[in-house]
Amino acid sequence: MALTGKMITMTMGDGAAIGVYHAEPAGARRGGLVLIQEIFGVTEHIREQCDRYAAEGYEVLAPALFDREAPGLQAGYSPEDVQAALRVAREQHPFDQSVADVQTCIDSLKDKGPVFITGYCYGGSVTWAAACRCTDLAAASGYYGSLIPKMAGETPRCPTILHFGKFDASIPLEGVEAVRAQHPQVEVHLYEAGHGFNSDRRKDYDDGSATLARARTLALFRAHGG
Repeated sequence: MALTGKMITMTMGDGAAIGVYHAEPAGARRGGLVLIQEIFGVTEHIREQCDRYAAEGYEVLAPALFDREAPGLQAGYSPEDVQAALRVAREQHPFDQSVADVQTCIDSLKDKGPVFITGYCYGGSVTWAAACRCTDLAAASGYYGSLIPKMAGETPRCPTILHFGKFDASIPLEGVEAVRAQHPQVEVHLYEAGHGFNSDRRKDYDDGSATLARARTLALFRAHGG
C-alpha cells in the first residue's frame, strides 16, 4: 500500500528530538492514536498500521522510540537483526523512557479529542505500562507484550484489552492467565496463533487472528469516544 503519513520530528520531555510517524485522519476525525512499534523500529509495516488507523479516522503518532540509541532503526527479521534490535531494547534504551515518550505524544493530541493507544510486541508491553501510568488515555489495546505478565501488579487507568497467541513460545500461558486472574476488568483475548500474528512480514502471521484483533481494537476505541 502507498503510505500517506510522513515522518516529523518531535521534542520529548527529556529534550531529545526524535522521529515520529504522523498520519492524518481520513474524513471526520474520531480521535488521536499513539501506535507503538515492535523492537524493529518504525518500519514500513508499522507505518502501514498507522495509515490503516488513519483511514478509520484517527490522527496517529508512532514515535521512533530508539532514535536516541539507534537513529532511524528499521531492522529486518534475520536472526542477526533480531539480536541487534533486542540489544537496543533490552540493554541500551530505558523502558521508562518509552512510557515518557508516549505521554508526550498523548499530550500533543489530547486537546483535539480522545486519545487511544495500541502497540505490538515491545509496543504491547509499552501499551500496558502506558495504560497503567500515563494520563489522558481513553482506552488501550496491547498485542503480545512479553513484559506484561511481569507488570501484572500494575493496574490500567483506562479500559484495556490484550491480545496473545496461544502458541507464543516467548510468553507462557500461565503468565497470561495470571494477568487475566489479577485483572478481571481487562479483556484478555487468546488466538490460535503464535507471536507476532498481526504482522504479515512474520512467519507467525495469521490473517484471521489479525483481523479479529483489529476489529476488537476498533470496537473498544469506538465504545470510548472514538
